Amino acid sequence: MQNPIILVIEDKREVRLSARFVLEDFGFAVAEAESPAQAKAWLAQQKADLILLDMNFGLDTTSGDEGLAFLGWLQQQAWDIPVVAMTAWSNTELVVKAMQLGAGDFIEKPWNNQRLHQVIQQQLQLQALNRKNRALNQRLESSKPELVWQSDAMNQLMQQLSAVAATDANVLLTGENGTGKSQLAHWLHINSHRAAHAFISVNLGAIPEPLFESEFFGHKKGAFTDAKEQRIGRFELAKGGSLFLDEIATIALAQQAKLLRVLESGEFEMLGSSQTQRTDVRIISATNSDFAQMIAEGSFRQDLYYRLNTLEFRVPPLRERPEDIALLAKFFVEKHGQRYRKPELGLSACALKALQAYSWPGNIREMSHMMERAVLLTQSGELTAAQLNLPSPMQIKTTPTTNQLPMMTLESAELLLINQALRECDGNKQKAADLLGITKSSLYRRLEKYDVAN
Repeated sequence: MQNPIILVIEDKREVRLSARFVLEDFGFAVAEAESPAQAKAWLAQQKADLILLDMNFGLDTTSGDEGLAFLGWLQQQAWDIPVVAMTAWSNTELVVKAMQLGAGDFIEKPWNNQRLHQVIQQQLQLQALNRKNRALNQRLESSKPELVWQSDAMNQLMQQLSAVAATDANVLLTGENGTGKSQLAHWLHINSHRAAHAFISVNLGAIPEPLFESEFFGHKKGAFTDAKEQRIGRFELAKGGSLFLDEIATIALAQQAKLLRVLESGEFEMLGSSQTQRTDVRIISATNSDFAQMIAEGSFRQDLYYRLNTLEFRVPPLRERPEDIALLAKFFVEKHGQRYRKPELGLSACALKALQAYSWPGNIREMSHMMERAVLLTQSGELTAAQLNLPSPMQIKTTPTTNQLPMMTLESAELLLINQALRECDGNKQKAADLLGITKSSLYRRLEKYDVAN
């Protein structure tokens, strides 16, 4: 990994040389410029990770005007380079002006080497954190929940969710795969007083049991054999925000006890640390499993269930909200049409009729994938029923006397079999995996691949 490059802008050669010796000893790469004009020319060709800027040059020795002018120019370039200003004169007014123009910190000459190192490290770390936050905000902005409905069933559900969104009550969302539970969880977060903080989503089924504590509580460096770096857990990442526990019913019994303890006490410890931390998160969970049956079988703790389901809502499958089918289909055609630069696509009357007649075993996720595939393959401006390649009832359920499957892509066939196995096993992932002849983890990988975990 390349060492951070520090550009030192200073008119005195001996000061630049001193800065080079100190900064290179601390592991930084150093570039020099003896004036703001020279620095501008250098920056036009190369990149600096941080600028160490003297505030006074040939104009005078006290005003700092030349340094301020350079800061104003740098601000206009929008290069996102942290600046540490320096001067031999202690001047509070100059410090304030420099900060207003984007300087991150200020240091007096002659500097203390350790202080200089500390200030530079802080600015580099702050810059990295700001970039991560911007990237996260962009991802959150691009992944805002896409909710489209007009049916009475969804109107009733959304009215109920609207009434509780602003509260801190734990919410459990139940329903079949593909009904949009993860989108609704995100919607709850965005419409809560925690919206300015993080929404952290965790698929419990995809986390190996030995890594549960590390994933949720974090670990210190050296806490176990492979703990080469400190890791922040999901509870800490979601601090002040919402923690979405997807596929909550897949959590092992041993880990259920650990999760219950956190939910009851509001406290946890990072692995390798004795320091107790407090949680400040809202828990939103989702499952397609039958908790009553799991509790009766002893595979899920009743006390944990009661912690999770302060408020429980069932998300209706698409076949129970037929009024939304055409609306959703048009939404996905427009969405995927924009993505693949086919913005003028429409749906024919025969296509809409076929969509209404289909049972949608994979619910909204299945519709999204189907519309995306049709948009990609079409050569015309209108999607027909034939282009949608909807399985007929006879195609979905083949008899033992014929092993003939309808012609479709391998991915479509795999998705069809996965959905069929999940239906026949009432959503039980382990039984569905056994039926398909694959491991449970292999099934989860395929569910993530096709984005049908909910």
